[in-house]
Amino acid sequence: MAFVETHNLTKKYGNLVAVNNLNLRLDEGDILGFIGPNGAGKTTTIRILATLLEPTSGTATIAGHDVVKEPEAVRRIIGYMPDFFGVYDDVKVWEYLDFFACAYRVPRSERAKLIDDVLALTDLSHKKDDYVEALSRGMKQRLCLAKTLLHNPQVLLLDEPASGLDPRARIEIKELLKELRNMGKTILISSHILPELADICNKIAIIERGELLISGEIDTIMRQLTGSHVLEIKVADDEEAAVQVLQNQLEDIREVRVEDGVIRAHYVGPPGEHYRVVWALAEKRVKVLSFAEQPTDLEDIFMRVTQGVVQ
Repeated sequence: MAFVETHNLTKKYGNLVAVNNLNLRLDEGDILGFIGPNGAGKTTTIRILATLLEPTSGTATIAGHDVVKEPEAVRRIIGYMPDFFGVYDDVKVWEYLDFFACAYRVPRSERAKLIDDVLALTDLSHKKDDYVEALSRGMKQRLCLAKTLLHNPQVLLLDEPASGLDPRARIEIKELLKELRNMGKTILISSHILPELADICNKIAIIERGELLISGEIDTIMRQLTGSHVLEIKVADDEEAAVQVLQNQLEDIREVRVEDGVIRAHYVGPPGEHYRVVWALAEKRVKVLSFAEQPTDLEDIFMRVTQGVVQ
């Protein structure tokens, strides 16, 4: 059974269809990158999953609980991080967290340690007694994530957590998300920062004008769209000999080119059998210095399947 699932999920505002027959699936431990242009329906979908909006039709379940019929059960197991922080004047960081811990019905006797734990996880311990409004945007985002983690939710719904952050703050958020992945959290994260999602997510779903265009494992989608993986190879000396081996002796290699001293070859063979390329080069005495698969380019996937049209 899927851990998070939508079935023909639809949300209409009069004649506007914000989400149209959306079918998503996350298994336990999945990290799904929810991708789409502004106005595509990402935030609407996340708010329905967070029990803040009711769908016009269709269903959504989290850990077997229907978000409309069992909202309280859903809220106990999800952590929702909105795309805006809100306004909290004259409130210190620890007071902000204490307020939400109380809202999550955490016993008073447990709150102090819990607050210290989430501050340590989000690297905000040194800001415990600072006022919230004095924090930078990056620190506010980390504080909002700390709030989201207070009740140790199984599922995290993160709406543009890195939006508007400077490069350093984005890197910090990405590293924090990796840590949450290692903790076994199931995460749905919407973002426009596509290259960074490739390092975090094992699945993606691309939505446009409320319609789901494609979803599934990143590697599978990449192969469906391009039919190949790109291998990057560096050799010690004779690049021309290496290119000849790749072009003439390997049926699983299609296109080969050399750029800035790196040989890039499109591999169309069985997954996990790239080693045969190295073997073939070694047999011809080609000295391979490095061999790697090029990281998945989510921007390329996004541009291939979308039309750039918003609601």
